[in-house]
Amino acid sequence: MLDKTETTILKLLEDDGRLSYAELGEKVGLSKSPCWSRVRELERQGVIRRYRAEIDAAAVGLDLHAFVQVTINSARHTDFEAAVNRHPSVLECFTTAGQADYLLHVLVRGIGELDDLLRSQISRLPGVQRLETTVCMKTIKHRGSVMACLR
Repeated sequence: MLDKTETTILKLLEDDGRLSYAELGEKVGLSKSPCWSRVRELERQGVIRRYRAEIDAAAVGLDLHAFVQVTINSARHTDFEAAVNRHPSVLECFTTAGQADYLLHVLVRGIGELDDLLRSQISRLPGVQRLETTVCMKTIKHRGSVMACLR
């Protein structure tokens, strides 16, 4: 379980991962060194996985998000998951309960690139039997806060 200080640290870092340890410590009531120790421990435990910049996909020409439901041959889960983890256009992959086995979130430049991705790449991943794709028209909410989900 996280204590109140760790929860606050995580909320602050999720909002701005570039905060210095001094700034972060000031906001949570710790000096720089104990704050650094708390963050290092959260990293060691795997609570904080990594730090990265959030890129505006449209600003770099990636305008089309799509969600692909994939049904696969049940004997190929391991191979499929390994292939998905290597695929650069797959942002996220989730196993699902329901009609499909997986839900992929893919990102491409446009509809032509999506067609090529589905026909010549995703459909040829190990064990793929069926695809059903939903194209995103507009993003209403982009990646909410994980820490805000804590009640």
